[in-house]
Amino acid sequence: MRFVLAAALLFAGCATREPLPVYGEISPFALTAHTGEAVTLDDLRGRVWVADFIFTNCAGPCPRMSALMRQVQELVQTVDGVSLISFTVDPDRDTPEVLTEYARRFQAREPLWRFLTGDRQTLHELKLESFKLGNVDGSLNHSTRFVLIDAQGRIRGYYGTETSSPVREVVAAIKQLLEEQPS
Repeated sequence: MRFVLAAALLFAGCATREPLPVYGEISPFALTAHTGEAVTLDDLRGRVWVADFIFTNCAGPCPRMSALMRQVQELVQTVDGVSLISFTVDPDRDTPEVLTEYARRFQAREPLWRFLTGDRQTLHELKLESFKLGNVDGSLNHSTRFVLIDAQGRIRGYYGTETSSPVREVVAAIKQLLEEQPS
């Protein structure tokens, strides 16, 4: 039943065939996943991915964002070529061990959904310059948007999570990008 629902949502909302806009390109990075493995932009090339920025001890929007990402995970778990990436904005506290516990809390399925940490400067440059979402400056202020990235590492969409659920729209955009990729 879950697969039928996932398939129905993947194929819903794709009547519009206008290409998604390109908002920018992600700069190369090397970070550490909650599993302890190194993850680079090159590891994600060839995949469509959804990213967000969270921190594990957040009492505000992060649990909601992670719950929404889990819904996306449920709908794309059987689709090849998709990744979900949650970057921390609190690298001092969000070690791989802490991120592993957070991943368990939200039932993240590895390798589909990974939580990344690293040095503050790398995360800051990514968030500010690549994703255009603000600073990683220790204030823990962060965007509550999901960002859709295509197989070439280009930003193709921003989706708000604060007041509504972007899950259907994100999943439809994932499908559109997958269909655009050369075979």
